[in-house]
Amino acid sequence: MTTTTTHPDHRTHPDHRSPTDHRSHENQRPHENQRPHSYRVTPARVVRSEWHKLRSLRSSWITLGSAAALTLAVGLFMGTTYTSDGGDSDVDTVVLVLYGSVLSTLCTVVLGILVTAGEYATGLIRATLAAVPRRLPVLWAKAAVFAATVFGLMLTTSLVTFLVAQFFLHDTDQAASLGDPGVFRAVVGSAAGITLLSLIALGLGALLRSVPGAIGAYIGGVLILPEVLSLLPYDMVERAVRYFPGQAAGVLGSATPLEGHASVGGAVVALCLWAGASLGGAALMLRRRDA
Repeated sequence: MTTTTTHPDHRTHPDHRSPTDHRSHENQRPHENQRPHSYRVTPARVVRSEWHKLRSLRSSWITLGSAAALTLAVGLFMGTTYTSDGGDSDVDTVVLVLYGSVLSTLCTVVLGILVTAGEYATGLIRATLAAVPRRLPVLWAKAAVFAATVFGLMLTTSLVTFLVAQFFLHDTDQAASLGDPGVFRAVVGSAAGITLLSLIALGLGALLRSVPGAIGAYIGGVLILPEVLSLLPYDMVERAVRYFPGQAAGVLGSATPLEGHASVGGAVVALCLWAGASLGGAALMLRRRDA
């Protein structure tokens, strides 16, 4: 008797499919490791989001416009009313022309607080942190966008104000040009000082999460405390007060060295450290506290 052996058809066995069948099957399967990249949270997108928020707020336009207008208006007033026999010949030219930057700083400081503490007041911070769970990129993006905006605006305003005021001061003892020693550096330093002071306020707003509280802390710590400490009869305290934010910013905006104040380099370092401490404290609280 003859025995017939039946071999399984290799074409129907799942392990013996042709390479063409394998490729067709792989093309039909979804790529499990492929993730959509169009909705990833990137630093550039966080910065773009913060820029949209800053420019869409009416308070941003009002405060920044007021800051520029105050600097220009006071500079024009100084330029048109100054006379050589008025007894102000010893005043630094840049300080005289940009005296309105003292008022402008108050506007940008308030805006810096609103950028951070304002989101806590409205509850918008919850949506922001839900979109960016790592949190810290939000703070860095706010600081970067705000600093670039304030510095660009105040530098442009300071340059325009100086040039316009000098049009009226050309025949007085306060006549100067941007090419004179220390003048251009002081004009840029004035804008940088305002920016760093405003960053300190932004950090206070994120740290305290309260608009009134942050404004009070800035006024008390930056404006009032140095004046109180300077009344104490101690040389060590007097030297320390030179490096407080307001005093250091004043050094940056002067074309000539100020007696009894820090050097320009020391003032820059001090302001950067104050701003870094404010933002660092805000970052620490942002990591540890709920929104």
